[in-house]
Amino acid sequence: MNKDQMQGWIREITGKLRTGLGKTIGNRTVAWKGRVEQVIGKTQSSYGDAKARFKKRS
Repeated sequence: MNKDQMQGWIREITGKLRTGLGKTIGNRTVAWKGRVEQVIGKTQSSYGDAKARFKKRS
């Protein structure tokens, strides 16, 4: 697991927690920011996966 995969996974989990918190307290802004963080985390994790696959082929 490379750095991008790990950071993306952590961001995704943090975003899920923030989304849940926002829904629980009824704050749409917090929930929305959590959802954005989830998407950023998934994107970063996918980038890390692609990097790992490329490195494996070389």
